[in-house]
Amino acid sequence: MAHEVVMPQLGLSMDSGRIIQWLKRPGDRVEAGDLLLEVESDKATIEVEAVESGILHIALGPEDGDIPVGEVIAYLFADGEKPPVGDRHMISATTASASGTAPAGPAAASAEIAGDGAEKWTRPNRPPSSPAARRQAEKLGIDWRMATGTGPGGRIKERDVIQLAASLGAAPALAKVGTVATTEKVPISPVARRFAESVGLDINELARRYPGKRLERVDVEQAIREAISGAKMSARPTDGVAGSPAHRQPMSRLRRLVADRMAHSAHTNATVTLTTEADATEMVRIREGWKADSQTGVVPSYSVLLARLVAKALLKHPDLNASLDGDEIVYWETVNIGIAVDTERGLVVPVIRDVQKKSIHELTLEMDELMSRALEGEALPDELTGSTFTITNLGVYDIDAFTPIINPPECAVLGIGRLMDKWVVTVTKREPAIRTILTLSLTFDHRLVDGAPAARFLQRVKQLVEQPYLWLM
Repeated sequence: MAHEVVMPQLGLSMDSGRIIQWLKRPGDRVEAGDLLLEVESDKATIEVEAVESGILHIALGPEDGDIPVGEVIAYLFADGEKPPVGDRHMISATTASASGTAPAGPAAASAEIAGDGAEKWTRPNRPPSSPAARRQAEKLGIDWRMATGTGPGGRIKERDVIQLAASLGAAPALAKVGTVATTEKVPISPVARRFAESVGLDINELARRYPGKRLERVDVEQAIREAISGAKMSARPTDGVAGSPAHRQPMSRLRRLVADRMAHSAHTNATVTLTTEADATEMVRIREGWKADSQTGVVPSYSVLLARLVAKALLKHPDLNASLDGDEIVYWETVNIGIAVDTERGLVVPVIRDVQKKSIHELTLEMDELMSRALEGEALPDELTGSTFTITNLGVYDIDAFTPIINPPECAVLGIGRLMDKWVVTVTKREPAIRTILTLSLTFDHRLVDGAPAARFLQRVKQLVEQPYLWLM
């Protein structure tokens, strides 16, 4: 009996998905464990593996749009098995044989399974590409099919697209950045280091562009884009035409989801934003000492440190670790913190669960891995849901204070500004000194919590930033 391939439920909140592309063709022999297709949910693009073996017959594809979870999208037939007659998913395989032109032998079996829709589904015989590779290719304006895949089975990865772009004209510009040279003295995240090394960027040279700054993946990506853009501009002939036509593209499912959620939040929540400044000098000093003394190379990011201290503050102020469910306020006993991340697909919020139970080392490893998958577009839907409180950081863009929007149904969101050295008058010595100041912006839903409890929570966060020993012990 044929095995039904259905639209999978990739997360508890997923009720429909969209087929991005089939990685196999009609009539292909599929083995259990083979990558079968790519499916896009509201928050992620996931590669789906075959759970059974058989000959593939495709019933639905990208042009069918949103497909409910559980809907049959393909069949896997045993050798010699024919499609059942009358199934609404089945493309009739009798037309060709009735006309007397059906092929014989194994080709006939493939034709019967593929049906009249085989031509519709046939695509060039090329290795599949990752979602990140296609997005990067579209951004750089190149054809990803020209890249040489270095992934399993010749799969084209994002690094392959970047190397293709370099070979098409950006190589001289990339050479200006330099060749790979790693050193432990360069402040750089593990994800950024791996990405820079994979495309041949000189980390030392990149660090000189951002003196005193910890390099993140966004800095490496910006350097690559500048190199490729510079090469394209130098090679582009001048045509004397001022301006350029506008470009339109359909709103993605993720962009549409973000738009709907943010509009819902803005129109339903009674939001109030509080801001304060915290003296982060000690926290910065401790982290710098961590970097200098680390034997493993695992250094916590500021996002890790802030998530840990916010979790401690939420345990003392549970009114902020809450959400609205109809007419009831739910006060959560565990702290699941969402960290807003800007990706090429749009804003996503990976969730670190049970933050209050984990050490700084555990949180660092977990966050590095989760953020890496989120940036690549490979985070699972369940990794992007279930937060009880959200942190969003715009400090890397030199933003001080801002008004973050609550991620419904949560009660509050904490905005993190940039770390900035300022002359301040210290309370103890009553004399001016240069201190590292961090701006905090708390937006809360006044329907769930009043201003005074929210202010006390923000005051506690400020205290924990200024006295990190209170939560590091």
